[in-house]
Amino acid sequence: MPKSKSRRRGRAKEKDTNWQERVVQIRRVSKVVKGGKKLSFRAIVVVGNENGQVGVGVGKAADVIGAVRKGVADAKKQLVDVSLTKSSSITHVSNGIAGGAKVFMRPAAPGTGVIAGGAVRTVLELAGVKNILAKQLGSNSPLNNARATIDALDSLRTFSEVARERGISIEQIYA
Repeated sequence: MPKSKSRRRGRAKEKDTNWQERVVQIRRVSKVVKGGKKLSFRAIVVVGNENGQVGVGVGKAADVIGAVRKGVADAKKQLVDVSLTKSSSITHVSNGIAGGAKVFMRPAAPGTGVIAGGAVRTVLELAGVKNILAKQLGSNSPLNNARATIDALDSLRTFSEVARERGISIEQIYA
């Protein structure tokens, strides 16, 4: 009996955190089968809490609402923690690659805003990044660009993580 109470608390905690969902793209896709073509929808969804957590998911279903629902569930499974600075920017220059897409990201001064396009902008806004310069290189695919952005955000390290890896103090890194 106590296990069911803890499960309910876990679900309540998940509902308390305010996740935002944005649909990046909805495509009608078809599959050729014996009787003809079977139509379905593919939705690319970005989920984030604007507080350092973001994920990208893909869902396919016979209707748009079902595809978006599956995309949200997939995005929540693939959440990434992003380390941000006090000025809501990234800690250092970062590159991300996914498929043929490359994304270059550079931290920006406070007040710059999010200078990025397409799916990259959506991912960065839902991650909580407020000041950044980003550029998509290579592919125009929204899915690959979103995944490349997640790759770049996942590779970010804080000063304390670098100091711990090197076995030195944070003051020595700044010097």
